[in-house]
Amino acid sequence: MPDGKPNLTGLWQSLGTADWDIRDHSAQAGPFYQLGALGATPAGQGIVEGGDIPYLSAAAVKQKENFQNRMKLDPEVKCYMPGVPRATYLPFPFQIIQSQKDIAIAYEYATSNRVINMGKAKEAAVDTWMGTSNGHWEGATLVVDVTGLNGQSWFDRAGNFMSDNVHIVERYTFADADHINYEATIEDNTLFARPWKISLPLYRRKEKNAQLNEFKCVEFAEELIYGNLRKQK
Repeated sequence: MPDGKPNLTGLWQSLGTADWDIRDHSAQAGPFYQLGALGATPAGQGIVEGGDIPYLSAAAVKQKENFQNRMKLDPEVKCYMPGVPRATYLPFPFQIIQSQKDIAIAYEYATSNRVINMGKAKEAAVDTWMGTSNGHWEGATLVVDVTGLNGQSWFDRAGNFMSDNVHIVERYTFADADHINYEATIEDNTLFARPWKISLPLYRRKEKNAQLNEFKCVEFAEELIYGNLRKQK
């Protein structure tokens, strides 16, 4: 950029299976046998540093309940906005647009988006799915402080979750021209015994005419959410 900062502008995507489970996990059958292999969970290496999420005891019980009821409770199933950091490692690309002032991120999933304020830090006016993002540079690393999340997002399909007390600090650092090292530190003392961190690489989409497509999924979830309200014949 003209100011000497790295230019993160581009179309990016993660690889891997973090959206199924951010921890190490084996392949397993899905909840509906009718889907066969299509509904199965692929095996994957976790993105949680150290391997474990330091849940407090009651929160660990809640996570297991979430997993058992994931087809009803997972916000992704209902096409709700994915929140931070889940939006980063969903199996959909996202686009970073970096200006001389602020930084915008547009996500293909559910047409979600957020603006990273690079000026004077602003407090969250209200809690939202994508939160309030304030950024600054530490050398060549973009550091984003995220507050004001509504606490309804999950970290993955395995029921790992947060509360509205969560505080997330993201770090974006170029590994080379086509790879970003992404880190997020999660702090939520209502659920976790200590702060913990995830890390993963992001890959620049390089194919010809790479672009964000539309995945406006509300219509796909309407019957699931509102079908019980349909007038019975």
